[in-house]
Amino acid sequence: MSDKFFFKGRKTPKPKHESFGYNTKRVAKLGTLANPLHLTVNTTEREIEIKQQLIDRQLIADIIVDVDACEDISALTLLLNKTTPVVSGKSPERNQLCSCGSRKKYKKCCGK
Repeated sequence: MSDKFFFKGRKTPKPKHESFGYNTKRVAKLGTLANPLHLTVNTTEREIEIKQQLIDRQLIADIIVDVDACEDISALTLLLNKTTPVVSGKSPERNQLCSCGSRKKYKKCCGK
């Protein structure tokens, strides 16, 4: 007799990593041992400044000093100047007092 009449659910359970958010396709974070930054500077003084910034932020980079090439530290500036998401303030619920000071409920005053 077939087990389809008696068995409810999957015959083979799903692997845990698919249903619990384990990201199998992630990219290595920039500035780590697996994926270091590649920077080009013109002078050794600038190289020392960049190395100090990397130490402060605990980042790893390959720095090339080349007098003829133009300076390229765009990958570092992207990591240092990350934008933060804008978080708006929570609006009052319908039955709370309105924030404008009218002493009416929010749904009758500003919540139209």
